[in-house]
Amino acid sequence: MYNPQAICDGGDLDCGSGLLLIIKKAMDPLAPGEVLEVRSRERTVAEDLPAWCRMVEHGFLGSEPGENTTRYFIRKGSDQRELEQDLQAAKGYQWSVRVRGERDLTAKVHSRNHSFSVGQPADFSPKVPAPSAIDYLLGSLGSCLTVGYKAQASRRNLEIDHLEISLKGRLENVLYHLELDEEGSPKLNLISGTCYVSSPESEEVLEEIWKKTLERSPIYQTLKQSIPIEIKFSIVF
Repeated sequence: MYNPQAICDGGDLDCGSGLLLIIKKAMDPLAPGEVLEVRSRERTVAEDLPAWCRMVEHGFLGSEPGENTTRYFIRKGSDQRELEQDLQAAKGYQWSVRVRGERDLTAKVHSRNHSFSVGQPADFSPKVPAPSAIDYLLGSLGSCLTVGYKAQASRRNLEIDHLEISLKGRLENVLYHLELDEEGSPKLNLISGTCYVSSPESEEVLEEIWKKTLERSPIYQTLKQSIPIEIKFSIVF
């Protein structure tokens, strides 16, 4: 449809999860009136991107469906806010939650438009009224790596058939936490697990994406400063 001066690929990202920053970075070197082609597989972009273009006074020229992705064309406007301002705003963003104590030794966490219950840190029952804080910590690490890996693959247009991460955590001395022992520490002293990936892509590429995922993961990079983390990467055919 058009002859773009630059191309960026957002993969499966939507406009609220980083796609707009990718677009702005690709748009920044262009002169007013030049065209950027945005490639995306996320369905919501079809509605959100034209609305964003109107808001910031870019020209949305239309879209063109492809086999696995949709191509969107944007003409750069003449009066645009500096990219650096948006990047600095992103760097300064703070996540916030509100936690209230509930009955039966549980807590309710409120985060943006979601809320969830949290139970006792040390509960050994197979069935519990709510996941523990340790369950959520392991789930946070696993989900950060799972979604991070999918995002890394998506930006490179790599096909991932199946992805699953299993994790286990061990406390140094759970009895100290329960006040049944006077020595030791209640801290986690090991997180171990396996990341299983099934994909037609080469092993070398899949392992490189895993390495990038670990490097870019906020939760992994934070936890590894104080906890040994041993996660095997396994390619399943």
